[in-house]
Amino acid sequence: MNRTFKTIDLFAGPGGLAEGFSSLRSKDGSRVFEIALSVEKEPSAFSTLRLRAFVRQFETPPDAYYRYIAGKISRSDLICQYPAEWAAAEHETAMLELGTGDAQAALDPRLDKIRREASHGTVVIGGPPCQAYSLVGRARNRGIEGYDPAGDHRHFLYREYIRILRLLEPVAFVMENVKGILSSKVGGEGIFDRVLCDLRSAGGSSDSYTLLPLVSSSDKGRHSGHIIRCEDFGIPQTRHRVILLGIRNDVMANISLRRTLQPFSSQSTVASVLDGMPPLRSGLSKVEDTAENWQSAVIDAFEKAALACRSDGSRQIEVASKLAVYAQKLRDRGEILARKSETVTSVRDDRLGSWLCDARLTALPNHETRGHMEADLARYAFAAVFCEIYDRSPKAEEFPRKLAPAHSNWDSGKFADRFRVQGWKAPSTTVTSHISKDGHYFIHPDPMQCRSLTVREAARLQTFPDNYFFEGNRTQQFVQVGNAVPPLLARQIAELLASLLG
Repeated sequence: MNRTFKTIDLFAGPGGLAEGFSSLRSKDGSRVFEIALSVEKEPSAFSTLRLRAFVRQFETPPDAYYRYIAGKISRSDLICQYPAEWAAAEHETAMLELGTGDAQAALDPRLDKIRREASHGTVVIGGPPCQAYSLVGRARNRGIEGYDPAGDHRHFLYREYIRILRLLEPVAFVMENVKGILSSKVGGEGIFDRVLCDLRSAGGSSDSYTLLPLVSSSDKGRHSGHIIRCEDFGIPQTRHRVILLGIRNDVMANISLRRTLQPFSSQSTVASVLDGMPPLRSGLSKVEDTAENWQSAVIDAFEKAALACRSDGSRQIEVASKLAVYAQKLRDRGEILARKSETVTSVRDDRLGSWLCDARLTALPNHETRGHMEADLARYAFAAVFCEIYDRSPKAEEFPRKLAPAHSNWDSGKFADRFRVQGWKAPSTTVTSHISKDGHYFIHPDPMQCRSLTVREAARLQTFPDNYFFEGNRTQQFVQVGNAVPPLLARQIAELLASLLG
């Protein structure tokens, strides 16, 4: 018998978890996990979320959707063409701040109705905001005068997630968060142990839910079965997250075989998804951004970087020589690259390509570069060439002194990876929301482009399909991508959960 589980996505962001879960189909073509409600408070992420909910109303997106993401019609034009489907998307999504009284008053009647109508039960997915748990966030909070973790409501937003579990009593839930939650403490008490206890008892008794490990791990750490290393599961990114899978105990009684996610035999790399995309130039943020000014600025950047390498003696002579070669190539190049491309390209990795690519896509969205300061161009040039030679990014101590930024603590060790190239031959480092602030940690591996990654490139590393359109300005788009769960990983979790539920 085909079963459909009404699925509620909390703290949904742009919808990474929902994208993976909703993509799973039964043999008859129906969705195994039907998204009944998605909740997000941030306006730009919510706009993206609602647009994707609209897309889910169709078996395949309508032509008008492709015209919209190509910028050929407005959002209002799209809505006018499909008012019923847009109304369904409006019903499926709610822009509310979970944990507030207003959100509770608006949501609880909806949730109660979903629970009563879900013949096969409900599933809850999502992850409370992670700023209070992440190592970076905690370090930042310690610098705030008078900061009291016990008074930071973000530490306890997971309780709203659990309150909704108690209201719905879903057959299963999936809760995602950063690894920092494992060591986060409030008042000397570990947050994670409290979270586990509250989740297990979310049905009203101390053993309402069983928490199953998603991975088989030889690591002897207490919680290693809940730590997902995305690069082990075909995601071209080294993203490590805590993901908890809970199944209601009366349902567990009917599960005879416990399964886990199966690691892939080989890792996908940056080249798997970015190699072959149209090359783009960076922009200039402090001077007039013309193609001619860019060419002059980047030639100058390569020459300055080469000179800086030579001034440090023989240590970086090979890098200096290659920088000089690139400077000459830029001089000889007739056509200067554009900052934006809508050209649709294939993906080298067939498995990832079948997930990311859309044969009906006529214009690749969200693929435009950001501007950089001229001083940083020389650092990007040096770092990218260094990575091309050594297959890794340079550490701070390997930068020529003349390229070192004017930070008083540059030599302290805290900025060892301040300029990080995402090399072709390995998975990328974790795509985080910090990519919205500057591109220093996300330098493109092609030295000739001398830039950081675009939103679309970051989205590919996160395994968002190429037809997934991110609303808002570029900064907001980067934040959405960096905060999301990789949809292809979510799909694998959905497949595992479906097999357990039968």
